[in-house]
Amino acid sequence: MTEKLSPPALRLLLGESRAMLAYGRYLVKGLGHRQLPVGNGEPVLVLPGFGASDVSTRPLRRSLARLGYSSYGWAQGTNTGMNRQRRELLVTHLQAIKARHERPVALVGWSLGGVFARELARAFPEQVSQVFTLGSPINHDPDANNVSALFRWLNPQHNPDHEAFRERIVAPPVPCTAIYTREDGIVSWRCCLENDGPTTENVEVKGTHVGLPWNPQVLAAIAERLARGA
Repeated sequence: MTEKLSPPALRLLLGESRAMLAYGRYLVKGLGHRQLPVGNGEPVLVLPGFGASDVSTRPLRRSLARLGYSSYGWAQGTNTGMNRQRRELLVTHLQAIKARHERPVALVGWSLGGVFARELARAFPEQVSQVFTLGSPINHDPDANNVSALFRWLNPQHNPDHEAFRERIVAPPVPCTAIYTREDGIVSWRCCLENDGPTTENVEVKGTHVGLPWNPQVLAAIAERLARGA
């Protein structure tokens, strides 16, 4: 049975406003990619969080591209949740990228996008090299966040399946790195952790949930593991 946790405290939620200051630093300084290991054209697909689009992940994707990776957005507008059409388009997108590069694709998912990334890897492990989740609600209590009410309002037909969620806690059969921050004001940080295993790793960074796609520590964690292949 999953542990029952509460959403992050109000002080953490209010602290998410610091993400805009971090974005300003990104505009001035970038994400410090010059000090990081480089890639060789390996494909990386980046999925946005709930209520966000490819615009939000552009800093991370641009930085990965500067490091030598072929980075892609999900190209589906605003992420308001999963449905059959969106899933089919996402699978087609993943398969097209894999075919174009003739090698498995690394998946990076911010928040809800990380949930999608893990399930893509679970369904198509031969298409995926590894998965990175950024502040994603993948463990413990799926309602331990500050956006559940908004999600239910935008998805009135969605009925939470807590049993299915518990089954999804087990990581997919590819290397999985969960990147999290204890300062997360959106998702309880304990819910963002992978269970210990031979192919799982948890990496703590400083900063906010909203600012994860333009956090230099996030880029460094991803780049280092992409370079070593796990």
